[in-house]
Amino acid sequence: MRAGRAAPARCRARAAARGGLRSRRGAAQRPGDGGGSFRAVTASPAASLALKMADGGDGGPGAGAAGGRLPVQLQDRAVWCDERFNFQATFLQCLAKHVPNIYSAEMDPLLEKQEEMVQAAILYPLECYLFGEDPDIFLEKLQQSGTSQLCGKVFKGGETTYSCRDCAVDPTCVLCMDCFQNSIHKNHRYKMHSSTGGGFCDCGDTEAWKAGPLCTKHEPGASGSAKEGRRAVKAGHYASCQEAKEEIKRHSENVSQRPLHVEVLHADVMAHQKFALRLGSWLNKLMSYSSDFRQIFCQICLKEEAGSEKPCFISKLMLWDAKLHKGARKVLHELIFSSFFMEMEYKKLFAVEFVKYYKALQKEYISDDHDRVLSVTALSVQMFTVPTLARHLIEEQNVITTITETLLEVLPEYLDKNDKFNFQGYSQDKLNRVYAVIYDLRYVLVSKPTLWTDRLRERFLEGFVSFLRILTCMQGMEEIKRQIGQHIEVDPDWEAAIAIQMQLKNILLMFQEWCACDEELLLKAYSECHKAVMRCSTNGRSREKTVFHLCGHTLESRPYRVSADPVSIHLPLSRTLAGLHVRLSKTGTISRLHEFVSPEEFKVELLVEYPLRCLVLVAQVAAEMWRRNGLSLISQVFYYQDVKCREEMYDKDIIMLQIGASLMDPNQFLLLILQRYELADAFKKIKPTKDQDLIKQCNVLIEEMLQILIYVVGERYVPGVSNVTKEDVIMREIIHLLCIEPMAHSAITKSLPENENNETGLENVIDKVATFKKPGVSGHGVYELKDECLKEFNMFFYHYTKTQHSKAEHTQKKRRKQENRDEALPPPPPPDFSPAFSNVVRILNCDVMMHILRTILQRAVELETHLWTEAMIQMVLHLLSLGLLEEKQQLQRSPEEEVTFDFYHKATRMGSSALNAVNVLMLLEKVRRVPQLEAQKDTINWILQMFDTVKRLREKSSLTTVTATSGSEATKGDETQSTQDKEKAERKRKAEAARLHRQKIMAQMSALQRNFIETHKLLYENTLEAQGKEDAIMEEESMSSAIDYSRIALGPKRGPSVAEKEVLTCILCQEEQEVKLESAAMVLSACVQKSTALTQNRSRILELSGDTLDPLFMHPDLPCGTHTGSCGHVMHAACWQKYFEAMQLNFRQRLHVEQIFDLENGEYLCPLCKSLCNTVIPIVPLQAQKINSEDAEAVAQILSLARWLEIIIVRISGYSVKNAKGEKQNLPAFANKGMGNSALEFHSILSFGVQSSAKYSSSIKEMLILFATTIYRVGLKVAPNEADYRIPMMTWSTCAFTIQCIENLLETEGKPLFGSLQNRQHSGLKALVQFAAAQRTTSPQVLIQKHLIRLLGVLLPSFKVEDTPSLLEVDMFHILVGVVLSFPSLYWEDAVDLQPSSISSAYNHLYLFHLTTLAHITQIVVSSATESPTAQSSDNSEEARSAQSFCREVCQYTSGCFSQDIPGWLVWDCVRKGIMPYLRCAAIFFHYLLGVSPPEELLQVSEEGQFKALCSYLSLPTNLFLLFQEYWDTVNPLLQRWCADPVVLSCLKGKSIAISYPRKRNSLIELPEDYSCLLNQASQFRCPRSSDDEQKHPVLCLFCGAMLCSQNTCCQELVNGEELGACTSHALQCGAGVCMFLKIRECRVVLIEGKTRGCLYPAPYLDEYGETDPGLKRGNPLHLCRERYRKLHLLWQQHCIIEEIARSQETNQIFFGFNWQLL
Repeated sequence: MRAGRAAPARCRARAAARGGLRSRRGAAQRPGDGGGSFRAVTASPAASLALKMADGGDGGPGAGAAGGRLPVQLQDRAVWCDERFNFQATFLQCLAKHVPNIYSAEMDPLLEKQEEMVQAAILYPLECYLFGEDPDIFLEKLQQSGTSQLCGKVFKGGETTYSCRDCAVDPTCVLCMDCFQNSIHKNHRYKMHSSTGGGFCDCGDTEAWKAGPLCTKHEPGASGSAKEGRRAVKAGHYASCQEAKEEIKRHSENVSQRPLHVEVLHADVMAHQKFALRLGSWLNKLMSYSSDFRQIFCQICLKEEAGSEKPCFISKLMLWDAKLHKGARKVLHELIFSSFFMEMEYKKLFAVEFVKYYKALQKEYISDDHDRVLSVTALSVQMFTVPTLARHLIEEQNVITTITETLLEVLPEYLDKNDKFNFQGYSQDKLNRVYAVIYDLRYVLVSKPTLWTDRLRERFLEGFVSFLRILTCMQGMEEIKRQIGQHIEVDPDWEAAIAIQMQLKNILLMFQEWCACDEELLLKAYSECHKAVMRCSTNGRSREKTVFHLCGHTLESRPYRVSADPVSIHLPLSRTLAGLHVRLSKTGTISRLHEFVSPEEFKVELLVEYPLRCLVLVAQVAAEMWRRNGLSLISQVFYYQDVKCREEMYDKDIIMLQIGASLMDPNQFLLLILQRYELADAFKKIKPTKDQDLIKQCNVLIEEMLQILIYVVGERYVPGVSNVTKEDVIMREIIHLLCIEPMAHSAITKSLPENENNETGLENVIDKVATFKKPGVSGHGVYELKDECLKEFNMFFYHYTKTQHSKAEHTQKKRRKQENRDEALPPPPPPDFSPAFSNVVRILNCDVMMHILRTILQRAVELETHLWTEAMIQMVLHLLSLGLLEEKQQLQRSPEEEVTFDFYHKATRMGSSALNAVNVLMLLEKVRRVPQLEAQKDTINWILQMFDTVKRLREKSSLTTVTATSGSEATKGDETQSTQDKEKAERKRKAEAARLHRQKIMAQMSALQRNFIETHKLLYENTLEAQGKEDAIMEEESMSSAIDYSRIALGPKRGPSVAEKEVLTCILCQEEQEVKLESAAMVLSACVQKSTALTQNRSRILELSGDTLDPLFMHPDLPCGTHTGSCGHVMHAACWQKYFEAMQLNFRQRLHVEQIFDLENGEYLCPLCKSLCNTVIPIVPLQAQKINSEDAEAVAQILSLARWLEIIIVRISGYSVKNAKGEKQNLPAFANKGMGNSALEFHSILSFGVQSSAKYSSSIKEMLILFATTIYRVGLKVAPNEADYRIPMMTWSTCAFTIQCIENLLETEGKPLFGSLQNRQHSGLKALVQFAAAQRTTSPQVLIQKHLIRLLGVLLPSFKVEDTPSLLEVDMFHILVGVVLSFPSLYWEDAVDLQPSSISSAYNHLYLFHLTTLAHITQIVVSSATESPTAQSSDNSEEARSAQSFCREVCQYTSGCFSQDIPGWLVWDCVRKGIMPYLRCAAIFFHYLLGVSPPEELLQVSEEGQFKALCSYLSLPTNLFLLFQEYWDTVNPLLQRWCADPVVLSCLKGKSIAISYPRKRNSLIELPEDYSCLLNQASQFRCPRSSDDEQKHPVLCLFCGAMLCSQNTCCQELVNGEELGACTSHALQCGAGVCMFLKIRECRVVLIEGKTRGCLYPAPYLDEYGETDPGLKRGNPLHLCRERYRKLHLLWQQHCIIEEIARSQETNQIFFGFNWQLL
């Protein structure tokens, strides 16, 4: 506190940006601790810097905040410009005066106002003083002087970065979007990823790129204000702030690991801190304009006080980093980026300072709680990955030693009493921070030096020795002992040790690669590593040696049993030594090894011991001997062999065994293996135990041991073990993966190890071994192995898991069987061992090996079933194959006397001198006859053949090698011939057996079928009966097809509607029932949903609640409709109700599981297909109606349109009078049958034929009400109310809207109008239309009449009331459906329940349709035919002339507002195109309402034929204007009234815009071909409600193209009292709750419905391998797949989004789901 006045204080709370509230410590000084010192430190560098510049430094211009300059007070300006004044003192006084005032409102800061004040009072005068002229002019001059070649753009979180796989020196070299788009790398193999923030663009850095270091144009850096990471929470006197501090601390303890750090600061201190940040960003801007300015800044920051050991200023800032809050850190880091990192010389000096304080900085970071990206230690990647800088730091600063020592210093708490790491009870957060240090080591080693100096060699070796100290602490860490008796109580922590092993994997490989670059260094490193291994191996070797005899050979070794003594899976020292040994062999330097490690010191048995123990542990785990040690051990064994770790674990252990086999006596080596596998007794003549578990264990151990022996001898694909390249190794890996099955590119990549640059080398070799098959509309592309590579298949490939092994074996045997070949899968000839490993093969023909092979084969022959397994025999056969192949290769290469490898001789020699002794060859002959080994017969044949081949090669030894080779080939030919004969006979025998087997099965099936037909006779009879009926109907139709009107739906010539007998099966009870009016109801499962799929105006605000909505009239925009879809599955209504009740009961008992559907709103999953449904549609049968042609003609003479209209008007008027008076007259139904003038009275409408209304069963009526109520509830988003007057309106509306959706879909897909619907659509539509016609009977007829009168008001102006919309404000198809379905209500009488007869209906439908068609034509002409013609035409057809005369009438009735100059041909063209959707919808509607078959032309796609067929079907003239002429007298007054409507006139005058016809067909937005364009859009996206640069989640609405800020509190909206995320609230308006978004930075599509449901869906972007890339994890270039995007479009237009969400949620059921409401 300052003395003299009680200044207000502010209390500040800060939380780390990540994961809830965290505490922060020591971030700033307390009040009274000397705020002045803080201010001086912050202001001093700027002041001294400014003084330097004033003295003549070539400084840069200021770049104050955006916005206009404000006038500066003249007095202040004069003081600044006075030459005599002390600038530093004056500047500080200025700050003291202005800063507290500017930042006084910290509780609720006005950021723009603060910025203006800072600019006016401080920065502008400062810039004027520094530049000596107007800053803008100075800035322009400086910009023209050129900028740095380095881009230096600092990445914000979420920004897209690009790396070139062809040209980048390592994966950390990246480009920003702009530089990438303007670089050569755009056409290379690039990768794209989202930045975590904090890095910067490497464009212009020649050391980062092998080619194309510069783009054609790039922008200098960008920085922005950040969220501070702290917040002022209280302003007031010290005491009140102190109280708030304690309160916050107390509360925050409940929600975070540590209480929030809260401080009470003097208000002025807080203000100066804020200004310090502003000054930092001002300096940051200055840096981008001048290299000289940057250099001056760097010099000042690096200047050390003479004679002082205090760190320089930039080092002080780095050391303060952990004490600063988030906002201050960001400013500091950006300042370093824009100054030091833009100047290479100063970058080097900065790196030196950084390494000098490296340990302190890393320790601070490890105890900090901010993310890595907010720590100064994250800058290491910018320095350590620059090759020249890394070399300099190794040579001069010993950076490798510094990093390794830092690691040892931060991990001492994890060292046990033996100085080994033990990570029990470790902190995951701390270890994650330790990984940062490991990464730094990786960065330093990422590029190998090409030129070695003595100093570099010396420093690197020093670093390597230091690194060996870490490996020493890991060698043998976390030892475990086998649990016997009791299961382990708590699984030990194993993840940390494995995770560190994963982190070190590439570092270990890089160290080995560095060592291999220089012969001298490699030998010294090997020597050091060997010493370290020996030091670790000599511990605990106090036990006396024991002796083991077998086959006349003896092994002396110290007793050790993996099953009883401690063992560790972690042996990085031994494995590093193995890696170095292989590199010695590869470079040929191994010949000098004795100079550095004497043979006496080498002790190969010791080197082999620990890796062998590890492999035995794996075998014992497989034998289930370690079951009681829990899951932690199983997990460790999994990772030991997994692709993430195996290179530096499992593979190196195999190599170490190969080193042992190459340097030890082969018999001794095998005895050691038998002893360690605890199998000594198993291969002696000791009586085996009867315990089945022990026998099983023993068998598994023998299998595991044999497998390891196969690997030791056969796995030679390691550079150094044999003469192979890295490409050969990768090719072999890929071949073996594809031998299992064809695989996707990503699956192969995941199965291959990555190098230090995260590359697998896959692309370089894949085309040599496989061919790519492109994907279809779903799935992904796969690679298939080329046939010529199949010969490389090795069944015992050492990277196969057990599952992969059996799958690959099965696949390959199946393939050979299909090719009519034998099933033998012998190993491919392996490459020769390199000289250092050539002795390994000796273990194949040594005595102990022969004993092992003989023993196992002997047991199989003697059928001691419990002592051998088929897998064991398979492995023995494989070892025999390897031995024979080796001998064959050697014999073909050298003369017989030089070949000492005598496998054939050993295998044919007797096992002993006993009388019953046998050799391997004899045993094989016997094994071939063992029935249990039938599957191995082909392999045994192959081996016997090989014995023969080797024998012949031995016998022909006197000939030259060439002759021997050709001779052997000839022999091989003979052998092959004889074998082929044998094979043919064998195949013939198998084929015959298979044929008999098939015959037997067919006979059984035939019998079953006959039995089934007998049992279900009734079913078959019914089917035949139905077929017979159909044939009869077909005959009837073919007879009537001679008559023209059989395919006419409307009017007196209406064709017959055939009501077929409909027998349906309930999917729940499986019982059949015929659909009848009087029967119990049958229902279809259905889903009703609101939809904007057809909207013409997405900007229209939708009513979220329909409480006051009148849904009778649909606007022609079709803004939001109610769609009804069905999956087409039928149930009894009673069965469905039971099913639904059972589901309700079931889900009440499972409250903890997130419900996929909302039972409260009637939702359920279809029992059969699991589609989401929310109601059922009752199936109402179609009533067959036939018209007597004579009666029809008689009526035609009397019932003209005019007469019909008069009758309707009288009837409606009568009702109106009756309803008004409340009279209830019971007049006879047919009181007046005379047809004279007096007929025009109330009952005349009944004169043309009536019939009794359909009588529905109570069950059907109940379902009609239930479904109608659902439509009302869902469509209007209101509570259910069976008596609401809007229920019939909603029924007609959903019927019309659903038909429009289906018509739109058929047109979009280019399908014919009829005959191409899916079954589900067909049955759903049929049920919906019949339901809509029947629903009227469940509502009061008076209500229906009222709705009808309102609907007719649009067509007949005499019925028009106040709220009747204009002609241009309604959708005519909705009107048509409404009037047709409500019209029978005019036949209602009090006494009798009547409905119109067939003839009456025919005329009613015809005239209602004609009226609405006339109105629609007028609509089209007025709204769409007003455009001037773009093409000339002299069409003078009848249609054009009729159109012209019609236009004259319209012109007259609109008082000239409508132009009569529009050519007739254009008007006709507009009408014809515009009316097509309406006619198509009408045809669908009347077809499903009346059941009249459509014309053939409508079953095909034909533009011309379709129009004529529609006109014919709907009783229209093909020249539609003739309708007006036919009814002119009647229509003329209607037309006049339609045209005189104010809305029509307003539209014609151009004051308002009407919808034009045909309406546009909606589609999803156009997406760019290249995904990087979308990423570019996203990178430019700025949240409209947020000013910070925090990572956003931009999502793109695929319906309308809006870019939204998802999953962020800034864009949440309050809707009906609920907080909704940007996507959810947008979906309510854009898609009526259902919407489709693309998450750009994750390349995923999100489907959402309502507030509680959603799912992820694959994006329509694929890489060149036909795969999507969710999360951009692989980063391959992505391109739009049109077929997949079309699939998404159909998902939307078919209204299947909800269905897809439900399916997805059911598949991926989770206990705690994602909160879709806040998306």
